[in-house]
Amino acid sequence: MTNMKRMNSTHVSYFKLAAYVDIGLFKYLVFVSLLCLYVLIIVSNLLLIVVICMNRSLHEPMYLFLCSLFVNELYGATGLFPLLLIQVLSNVHVVYFPFCFLQIYCLYSYVCVGYLNLTAMSYDRYHAICHPLQYNTHMTTKRVAALVALTWLFPLLTIVVLISLTLRLHLCGNIIHKVYCDNFSVVKLSCSDTRINNIYGLLYTLVSIGIPLVLILVTYVKIFKVCFSGSKQTRQKALSTCSPHLASLINFSFGVCFEVLQSRFDMSNVPNILRVFLSSYFLTCQPLFNPLMYGLKLSKIRNIYLRHNSR
Repeated sequence: MTNMKRMNSTHVSYFKLAAYVDIGLFKYLVFVSLLCLYVLIIVSNLLLIVVICMNRSLHEPMYLFLCSLFVNELYGATGLFPLLLIQVLSNVHVVYFPFCFLQIYCLYSYVCVGYLNLTAMSYDRYHAICHPLQYNTHMTTKRVAALVALTWLFPLLTIVVLISLTLRLHLCGNIIHKVYCDNFSVVKLSCSDTRINNIYGLLYTLVSIGIPLVLILVTYVKIFKVCFSGSKQTRQKALSTCSPHLASLINFSFGVCFEVLQSRFDMSNVPNILRVFLSSYFLTCQPLFNPLMYGLKLSKIRNIYLRHNSR
């Protein structure tokens, strides 16, 4: 029987995305709405990337980390939206094997890069607020470049291992109960031993989400200690630069947390439309939330943008 299952597993060439439901002509309205959201994400993130790159006054560590964050938002949105738009219009909701794993690679690395980027930004704010006199000594161009490189290279390599472990599995089904591909849903389709996958998956979650969150928490405890022991002006200045970062972290973590819980626990009691929305939240709202938040909140970016528009 096991041999028969393994023989069948070699013929799994596509996956069915079962979270899609027939909504009739409303699919065109959903398609246009998602397309507008995707275009808005591309325009808003690209605009801020160009503003940072073209203005030498913004070539500081904080803004370079922001530029990396905006590039990651474009990367994550592009990992989701093209396939999502195709599926919304399609009557048969299938995704072929290579494209499914390509999407897994993009989305999982997007999450890891996002958290590492937010960690690097908190490290930068820690030095700027807690050690302002030594800031230029600590945050050198080489160190910033090394942190950005680590932020991108580490996830891109660890996801290769994650996907390699999944590719070796023998699959006995091809139905994924989501609107996009995710690794754990594919692992659950396996009829072979998945202990290594589960162990590595938990380790990956710990390293990509758990450790960055702990590091961010530690840096902010130290930042708040300095803020509340200093003057009112120091507090206001520190909070004005830290509040967008904290808002971004909370928003991102909310979406990722639900996705992790949905992957690991039974969420059948949650209405399907709510599950779809919450599981896609960190991939649809965060890429738009970050450029709007930082663009409006950080006065340096806002003033440069307004000055260019007034010409």
